[in-house]
Amino acid sequence: MHMIELETKTTDRANERGTSRESVLSWVKFLLFIAAIFFIFRFAIGITVISGNSMAPTIQDRTIIMTSNLLYSPEQNDIIQFEDVNGFDVIKRIIAMPNDTVEINNGHLYVNGQMLEEDYAMGVPNDMALVTVPEGAYFVVGDNRTPGESLDSRNVEFGFIPKERMKGEMLFSLFPFEF
Repeated sequence: MHMIELETKTTDRANERGTSRESVLSWVKFLLFIAAIFFIFRFAIGITVISGNSMAPTIQDRTIIMTSNLLYSPEQNDIIQFEDVNGFDVIKRIIAMPNDTVEINNGHLYVNGQMLEEDYAMGVPNDMALVTVPEGAYFVVGDNRTPGESLDSRNVEFGFIPKERMKGEMLFSLFPFEF
């Protein structure tokens, strides 16, 4: 009888250790999963709700977009998310790259002397004298070119956007869903 009791106690302790080990392993897996989700949403992708009509007609007010924030290399015509000087996230389109020249004449935007065909833009912008985009910076504008609708690089107080302030590129709209 003593032998059976001893075996039962030993088996119970082994089961408790196994259950305890499984519980700890389960928590470690859960914490790693939460850390991975945090990393993805903090550094790799972003979800942003658009406020305002500066990117209309391409992106409407209250549209929810997804951005890629990892290993992003800016290119002309990309719609990007960046932080303005006040710390707010802003969405605009890259029109000109470093060392490009930009001007607006008779409502048409010219980059390096070439008039851009912009079927995505709306409104007629005010004229703007020729400027050269500095090295390491980008000229960004909203798709709504109606005067007063978009605060962007056309405004000297807003200025050019340095690469360091860029967070990422728009991938697609989650709501309403479209690429």
